[in-house]
Amino acid sequence: MFIVIMDIDKKLNLIKRNTEEIIGEDELKKLIKGKKQISVYWGTMPTGSISIAYFFPMLKIADFLKAGLKVKILLADLHAELDGVPWDLVEKRYDYYKRVIINILKIIGVDIKKLEFVRGKDFQLKPRYMADLLKLSTITSITDATKSASEAVKTARGDVKVSGIIYPLMQALDEEFLGVDIQFAGTDQRKIMVYAREFLPKIGYKKRIEIMNPMIRGLVGKQMSSSIESTKIDLLNTEDEVKRKINNAECVSGNPDNGIMALLKYLIFIIKDNKELIIERPEKYGGNLVYKNYKELEKDFVSKKLHPLDLKNAVAKEINSLLREFRKDKKLKELHQEAYS
Repeated sequence: MFIVIMDIDKKLNLIKRNTEEIIGEDELKKLIKGKKQISVYWGTMPTGSISIAYFFPMLKIADFLKAGLKVKILLADLHAELDGVPWDLVEKRYDYYKRVIINILKIIGVDIKKLEFVRGKDFQLKPRYMADLLKLSTITSITDATKSASEAVKTARGDVKVSGIIYPLMQALDEEFLGVDIQFAGTDQRKIMVYAREFLPKIGYKKRIEIMNPMIRGLVGKQMSSSIESTKIDLLNTEDEVKRKINNAECVSGNPDNGIMALLKYLIFIIKDNKELIIERPEKYGGNLVYKNYKELEKDFVSKKLHPLDLKNAVAKEINSLLREFRKDKKLKELHQEAYS
């Protein structure tokens, strides 16, 4: 009996690791104890050129797989069109996104045979889905729909389109039509997830567990943005571009609240998986520093033993090493050129 409890705790800890919030955590615990196979989905729209931020949800997906969950990845092409991507480019961006996601998963050691990729249009244009969408529209006010979408789609930028109002209703329905127990997304999707839990039961479907990962700090400003180049590192950036962006990133000595430290905490140290991180420094400045985990590094950074410039040089080196496989992928470059020409 004691061994079973430990197994449950280990599974729960893997599912919760590096998440920001879980809506329905008690429900999750019951599922783990009572259900043989738990399923989760993560969705993304094929919109802007993919940045290194995509590693963060993929690392969480790796945790879900280790915990024994069935994982579905939704490539939401119809959502992308509703969000303003030209309809003639969506197919090309779909191909680019799928190749990038597969490459990321391979780099972090995920067996993609254990994943299911789903295209949005394969089920979202079917009669029963559309009937339920219309049914939801009859019980959802414009205020509710706009509020739900405010942080996730273009309604947040002041130009409210009908498509932006439809978007949260569809994302709620996706949970049902994908047949999952859990939706996983960033905290920017929280209002849509709350909407799903409230409104799906009103049309006869069960509410799902909602798991959110934190929105990672941008290199400049509060958040990585696909529309602001200086905040993010694109997966196809050159080595020099990466070094320049890292060098220009905000990183105040002694203050760990910045994008550089976020990359270390949520990406670099997780991928290294207990392997040491070496901060190279000239002997006249004390020689190299070696860290086994993020907490050790943060302690030295806060105490100002570790200088921001030395930290940035090490992070640029790690990121460039990580992006090497993407730069070598000629097919990926061709897809990117076609998708964003």
